[in-house]
Amino acid sequence: MPQGNSEMPCAPGQVRACTVREVLDRVGGKWSIGILVATAQGPVRFTELERRVEGISRRMLTLTLRNLERDGLLRRTVHPTVPPRVEYAATGMALELYESLVALTTWAERHRTAITDARAEYDREHGIPG
Repeated sequence: MPQGNSEMPCAPGQVRACTVREVLDRVGGKWSIGILVATAQGPVRFTELERRVEGISRRMLTLTLRNLERDGLLRRTVHPTVPPRVEYAATGMALELYESLVALTTWAERHRTAITDARAEYDREHGIPG
């Protein structure tokens, strides 16, 4: 049985605050960073997000958008047009996070080759087939 609230999920209807780990898992998730960076520049439509977030499936995009909206990081706006136009925009809380996400993605871009080289060297030294 979990001790305290640290291991319990932050489920719908619960009043307690999410743990730091839960928050970091959400904002650091595989797809969340790309979505939050894309929406920080202004409202973005679903199809545009699908193009900008390379490799994401429609289902994962839908689930991630829903979770980010639930967490207060995105605002979903449905425009009453035919067909309905849906846009997603970063909230103030997400915009506060934006600079950190950009710094993280810039760091990853700058060091991805060095990390690839380090992995290859490690694999060679440990006899892991490439």
